[in-house]
Amino acid sequence: MPENFSTMSLPTPVTPALASVPDTLWTPPDLAPAPQALVLGAGMVGVCTALHLQERGVQVALIDRGGPGQETSHGNAGVIQQEAVAPYPFPFDLPTLYKAARRRGVDIHWHASALPRLLPRLVQYAWHSLPEHHILITQAYSRLVAHATSEHQPLIVAAGAQDLVNREGFRFVYRSTPGLDQAVADARAVLETHGVSFEALDRQALAEAEPALHAEALAGAVHFTSPWSVSDPGELVARYARLFQQRGGTLLAGDAQTLQPQANGWRVRTGSGWLAAEQAVLALGPWSGTAVQRLGYRVPLFVKRGYHQHYSAAQPLNLPLLDTERGYVLAPMRRGIRLTTGAELARLDSPPTPVQLGRALDCARELLDLGDPVDDTPWLGNRPCMADMLPAIGPAKRHRGLWFNFGHGHQGFTLGPVSGRLLAEQFTGQSTVVDPTPYLPSRF
Repeated sequence: MPENFSTMSLPTPVTPALASVPDTLWTPPDLAPAPQALVLGAGMVGVCTALHLQERGVQVALIDRGGPGQETSHGNAGVIQQEAVAPYPFPFDLPTLYKAARRRGVDIHWHASALPRLLPRLVQYAWHSLPEHHILITQAYSRLVAHATSEHQPLIVAAGAQDLVNREGFRFVYRSTPGLDQAVADARAVLETHGVSFEALDRQALAEAEPALHAEALAGAVHFTSPWSVSDPGELVARYARLFQQRGGTLLAGDAQTLQPQANGWRVRTGSGWLAAEQAVLALGPWSGTAVQRLGYRVPLFVKRGYHQHYSAAQPLNLPLLDTERGYVLAPMRRGIRLTTGAELARLDSPPTPVQLGRALDCARELLDLGDPVDDTPWLGNRPCMADMLPAIGPAKRHRGLWFNFGHGHQGFTLGPVSGRLLAEQFTGQSTVVDPTPYLPSRF
């Protein structure tokens, strides 16, 4: 990884590396009885799934190729987005499409080599983004988002992670008065429909709230007061994983792509041999598509890549902010100000092309004296997006004992706890926190 993780205290898998492991069945010595479920993937979604299953009496082994929270869950803007009641739709307005086609903007970039494979997914994405479809998707999506902070809260307390969390909100800043006026009207609609509170800030109020900003470049902001921000997203996932271990769970190094069905369940190869259980949960984020395809499933998952880099600003921000009309986020983190980019459409294994980061940096320096970069190289990560903008949460259609929990797009960090709860409730036959029907994998 290009990041320096020296500031993070990560729980590590208890097994050795996967080279030259025995081709035999292995039972972890510290699990009694043997695991009933394998949870594959130790990002926010996978760790929260393991915790919720464990809370309901299921013996769980959590398996990942590395430490918890080191992939997509590490690299986001660190906001638990209570205001994000609608998923990002495909842009239909001609100026945005023209800018995206020319690859000149900050918010969207694409690789020509990826388009043949991505085109069918993008067509599906556009179809689901039509207003008559998007409004129904938003209804289902917002039911999950409504539980974002309330489901994080008990885990934050139990994991001793209060020091990482700021509960003061998330600001969307606007450079133009028309943009700000429209945003305030939209925020009022969200307040009326979903109860998400906000404050409208003019230029002077924004300057008082964020003295580090060059407020003269801005018309004002919409301050959503219910989101929470996290100063080290990867560390939050790591503390959740440590909580899972403290409660008796086992964290293992393993290759999720080796998952195989067997007569009485599933097995996966770990650093000490094959580990078996009756049930398996795939929570592999952007790598889920490959895993389910090996088992004969086709899901409309595609990847939006993103970059970030930290800067040593002399005067920090108080809260994260989205430069809405440019398409990037500045977030105060332990390592400095994190600058995160929009979406890059590329193959999962393509070399980094951080052109968006350079453009975002130029825009960000108009608003803030960022200082020098802290990281030697930018971080690159992948977001697992579904063409219908809803995650897959529930049992697989054709395999007994196989469960899916992936496809959360930009909001895996936000929705991990409620998604983990929803899957665990289905797994154990309990009443569910929301109706699971819109998210079931059988919809494909």
